[in-house]
Amino acid sequence: MSAGDVGANGTSIWLDDLSRAKISGVDPHSLPTRIANDCVVGVTTNPSIFAAAISGANEYASDIAAMKDLDVDECVKKLTTDDVRAACDLFKGIYSSSKGIDGRVSIEVDPRLASDTEGTIAAGKELWAIIDRPNLMIKVPATIEGLPAITALVAAGISVNVTLIFSVKRYGAVIDAYMAGIEAATNP
Repeated sequence: MSAGDVGANGTSIWLDDLSRAKISGVDPHSLPTRIANDCVVGVTTNPSIFAAAISGANEYASDIAAMKDLDVDECVKKLTTDDVRAACDLFKGIYSSSKGIDGRVSIEVDPRLASDTEGTIAAGKELWAIIDRPNLMIKVPATIEGLPAITALVAAGISVNVTLIFSVKRYGAVIDAYMAGIEAATNP
């Protein structure tokens, strides 16, 4: 079955896992292989995925050693944004051929900002600028404080992936936040 066959049925297969080894590897579980052979058209990440990847792999050792003067948060941001940028590049062809429907990569804002609207907005804009790829999505939690951040990021032209939606009521609030962002973007 090809990605076109899967997509024709309205399905997009995403992985919930990313690491430097998966980006550059050639084994059956590597991202290039999964894209080519398994109809994978997107990938999402989160801090726990990166924590496992970074702490358990030698691929990051030289980069970490070179960043010895940075604080931990800056070091992690550099490692994760480099990996996400590389993943975005792997999906560029799918993103182009699907006219932006598929071929996306999602990175989550720092979960410590879940109750901080302005911090979430700033972090989302910073990740968008650092990674600088059109097929990037910024993952924002659907907390009360996350809702206005969704609106602000969408209004700024930033693609958003919303996480932690646990009720129909919150889903409706997310849709309202998204639509408010679209409205603000089209009627500045």
